[in-house]
Amino acid sequence: MTNGIGGADGLAGLDFASVTPEEFAKIVKGLSGKEITEIAQDAELRARVLQEVFGRMGRQFKPEAAGSVEALIRWKVTGVEEAVYETEISAGTCTVREGRSDAEPRVTLIMPDAEFLKLVSGNSSPVTMFMMRKLKIVGDVAFAAGLTRYFDIPKA
Repeated sequence: MTNGIGGADGLAGLDFASVTPEEFAKIVKGLSGKEITEIAQDAELRARVLQEVFGRMGRQFKPEAAGSVEALIRWKVTGVEEAVYETEISAGTCTVREGRSDAEPRVTLIMPDAEFLKLVSGNSSPVTMFMMRKLKIVGDVAFAAGLTRYFDIPKA
């Protein structure tokens, strides 16, 4: 393994708070889809990774790019269990919450763990993922295609 973290065991011991978005992107880039799927089998580790990713989303939000955009984005990350998070962009702010609200999302993005981590770490293009059927989009597809411009996504 070239990423230096040793798969699930290395990731389990990682202090996410001390890892920059760029370092996280490099870690994900060094993992195969199979390795990410294996990591996701560990419910506690998967929850930590998802909480960290969604926790950073608000900090990586670019209000100047969003302008007056008003949107609720629902994320469904499929795996052993489905994890649901929502990102609300409103009045130049980004709020992230775990779970599904009763609100109607502008778009819902549905993808397995490996594709989700590749997308949020800048290791995959949402358009390519959609075209290859690795990402399912329900709702405003055009908005979903441009969603990455509202966030400072690291480059590995």
